[in-house]
Amino acid sequence: MRKLALVVLPLLGGLFVGVPASAATVRVTSLSALQNAVKSANPGDRIELADGSYSASSAISLTRSGTSSAPITVTAANVGKAEIRGSTGFSFGSGVHDVVLSGFSLRHGGSLSVPANGHHIQITRNTLQFTSSGNWLTINGNDVQVDHNTFQNRSTEGVFLQIAGPDSDVAKRTWIHHNYFFNHTFGGANGGESIRLGYSHKQSYSANAIVEYNLFEKANGDSEAISVKSSDNTVRYNTIRDSRGYIVLRHGNRSTVEGNLIFGASGIRFHGNDHKIINNYVDSSAGRAIVFGSGSEADSSPTSKGHDRPDRVTVAFNTVRGTSAVIDSDGGDFKPKDCVLANNIIVGTSGKLVNMTSGATVKYEGNITWGGSSAGIPSGGYKNVDPKLTKDANGLYRLTATSPAIDASTGTYPYVTTDFDPQPRTNTPDTGADEYATAATRKPLTKSDVGPLAP
Repeated sequence: MRKLALVVLPLLGGLFVGVPASAATVRVTSLSALQNAVKSANPGDRIELADGSYSASSAISLTRSGTSSAPITVTAANVGKAEIRGSTGFSFGSGVHDVVLSGFSLRHGGSLSVPANGHHIQITRNTLQFTSSGNWLTINGNDVQVDHNTFQNRSTEGVFLQIAGPDSDVAKRTWIHHNYFFNHTFGGANGGESIRLGYSHKQSYSANAIVEYNLFEKANGDSEAISVKSSDNTVRYNTIRDSRGYIVLRHGNRSTVEGNLIFGASGIRFHGNDHKIINNYVDSSAGRAIVFGSGSEADSSPTSKGHDRPDRVTVAFNTVRGTSAVIDSDGGDFKPKDCVLANNIIVGTSGKLVNMTSGATVKYEGNITWGGSSAGIPSGGYKNVDPKLTKDANGLYRLTATSPAIDASTGTYPYVTTDFDPQPRTNTPDTGADEYATAATRKPLTKSDVGPLAP
């Protein structure tokens, strides 16, 4: 019998974890040996697969659980150097928890999923390039972390990462961070998102997911790169470039979209109620950088697949650049209701900069507009003045010392305490995503910041 004594080992970030004194590192050189090792793994054990290419014809079943202080780790000996091919790969067993799956190059058929009764699983530093269609990674259990992975190179329908859950609910508290989503080229009209967070029939459930510090490039499998179909989520500090996919709040309520950097033809679109769209930077090569979505119904039922009218959505402290209709709306029979457009910098080159559908009820205050033939905002809700932006070394347009946006915001938005860097907002906050400071800290994410080999 193994001793129950614990030793304390230091981890990154100054944290500590208790690991059983008898925890073992088991090094294996075949899939059969890997399967045998994971069948007998105990809390704190680390099972390493040697470098090489392996073909799996049956699932590698992970059925043993660790503890919160001593997870079981199943890993490649060297990140990216153990490649799994064949018809299938890893499978998490019913109820498994406190397991880390790390460092593999997964290039097999089939898919990977966390069961609804699984929890506290970490999927980290893997490369997923499956040979099958359908959803590649599905999260059904609670408290799952998906970080520092690369999802890449698919041309088929289906999503890279699906947050699902049991039939009666949605998976809770998923943390998705520092992943690289690259090159989805599915040519269909729908069904090729990078991340789908929920489903239409789960829109009223609170997922409380955090999607942050991910990089999306060539997210072209769908018009939605991040499709949120649940409630009470946070999407922040991601970078999207060279993509047609938007951040879209498609269904659900009370989500926050904050501090994202978006370049090219994508942007932010929303439906539903009580969202906050704040501190985002959208530098669009076209119009429609931020879109108040259409309403085919006033309020969606829990199973509706229609387009819910935006109610009580606040769009504030964003910096948005584009051509005409930089901030747009889709119309529909049910117009945006009791929404707010406040303290944004809106810069365009032609046409009406804000094109809100007739009949929408929107409160406008503190916006700065520049360029275009008209602001498209009622008088009193904006100033038409050059915000005096300048491009910094990282390609972001920021305030200069003489910008009229400094200390120019109006209204009360107590939840806006930082800017997009994030740096503190002081005194009267500046208009737009950037609070003027001589030391800028934010830069768009690159491949060196995300994925399996990132810090």
